[in-house]
Amino acid sequence: MTSYSYASSLADTSFRASGTRARLDNLARFLDSAVRVPGTNIRFGADALLNLVPGVGTLASKGMSAYLIWEAHRLGAPVPMLLRMVRNVGIDFVIGAIPVAGWVGDVFYRSNLRNMDLLRKHLDEAHPVSGRFRR
Repeated sequence: MTSYSYASSLADTSFRASGTRARLDNLARFLDSAVRVPGTNIRFGADALLNLVPGVGTLASKGMSAYLIWEAHRLGAPVPMLLRMVRNVGIDFVIGAIPVAGWVGDVFYRSNLRNMDLLRKHLDEAHPVSGRFRR
């Protein structure tokens, strides 16, 4: 029986990081800013909507936030950055736990977009993407 082994090159790692970056960026936007309130610049996402459902909705939204942190860990994010990401989600959880004011606050505190900013900075240093327009 023949076994094949492929050595992972730096280019392959950067390519995978680029694909993961795009997927996680879409997830963060979906959770925090998918819908714009007509006539305003206020945006909210699935995180705010799911938090309206007691228990299960909060568990689902924080589960997706935890997935983003897990992927950051897989991409080699340093522990202090992962702890900041956990703190952002924790703050979002505490804000969302307040019955009425928390729902409004959840629209304005966007933990997933904050976490993607942290991850994007890390990936720009660790796995730079060539030929990409930088903000």
